[in-house]
Amino acid sequence: MQATLALEDGRIFAGEGYGAPGEALGEVVFNTSLTGYQEIATDPSYAGQIVVMTNPQIGNYGTNEADNEAQKPYIEGLIVREFSPVSSNWRSERVTDEYMERYKVPVLGEIDTRALVRHLRTHGVMRGCISTIDTNPESLVAKARSIPRMDGMDLARVVSTPTSYSFASSDAMAETGNPLLAAAAAADRPLLHVVAYDFGIKRNILRMLTREGCRVTVVPAQTTADQVMELKPDGVFLSNGPGDPEPVDYAVKAIREMLGRVPIFGICLGHQLTGLALGGKTYKLKFGHHGGNHPVKNLGTGKVEITAHNHNFAVDPESIHNNDVDLTHVDLNDNTLEGLRHKSLPLFSVQYHPEAAPGPHDSNYLFHDFRRMMDEWKG
Repeated sequence: MQATLALEDGRIFAGEGYGAPGEALGEVVFNTSLTGYQEIATDPSYAGQIVVMTNPQIGNYGTNEADNEAQKPYIEGLIVREFSPVSSNWRSERVTDEYMERYKVPVLGEIDTRALVRHLRTHGVMRGCISTIDTNPESLVAKARSIPRMDGMDLARVVSTPTSYSFASSDAMAETGNPLLAAAAAADRPLLHVVAYDFGIKRNILRMLTREGCRVTVVPAQTTADQVMELKPDGVFLSNGPGDPEPVDYAVKAIREMLGRVPIFGICLGHQLTGLALGGKTYKLKFGHHGGNHPVKNLGTGKVEITAHNHNFAVDPESIHNNDVDLTHVDLNDNTLEGLRHKSLPLFSVQYHPEAAPGPHDSNYLFHDFRRMMDEWKG
């Protein structure tokens, strides 16, 4: 079927439609990862967005339930250069086209994704509409312009779990079949209890926490600090998530009230909320960071880590009071702040994704750092 993308500035791209017929409305961003399209599609941090993949061939290794980062895809739509009609991998359970159709995700293929990405890099991310039912450019542009802007949107409460639930090593074993991930705690270390805020949490974060010997209680985004402390956690985790961090003021309030009472580790949106809780400010990037190949420098060790990113907002380092906070990581592409650590309280956070699935795995050590911080605080 034919499909068309219209951007809010009037730019039109016409190609072939796959996945689910219909329309998709959202902010158009691009991702530079070579693999991991299923993990990207099911990452709740992409809620409200249409994702352009820069890797030219997508869908060739199919899909399977084990690689889902959530129960369903959260992207509004997918744009690719070439969409494979077959899957060639022993792990594949469903052809990608069928998977996208099953979850009602429209896919636009056979367009010049290089031209689209150059346009977004030049002019910044913008609202767009993919349609297989409307071919009128003026109508499609008007639909794109009707979408609310991401700035000022609280999507964390939209994608968050409505009720608390537990995730333990047995769950990791059931999901992955991997006994290494299922080993909750080594014989020489006790099982610790982590309360994880779900602002759009990914399953691999839960698996990584259990790998460090933790049982995890996942709580809704609007859970108060007092409700968390009643659970008697050894540590609190602040998850990734979509949207603008500034409207998530309820989480900022909770973080402030927990400072110094329990070890805290934040990732992505959790990092941005940590920055706000410490009195900092956030701002929106021109076209965001989305991909699995971003170089980040650890300012403490001098080492460069290749990392996975997915964010449109960043913490302003000039707004962070360095009498209280050390800036620990920086992006080598554009010098944005990628990590911070409190000088006296058990608190650190990073903007990128150390739990990256399928990878890279350079930053997995941060989960071990969180475990060590909890052990020291408990001791």
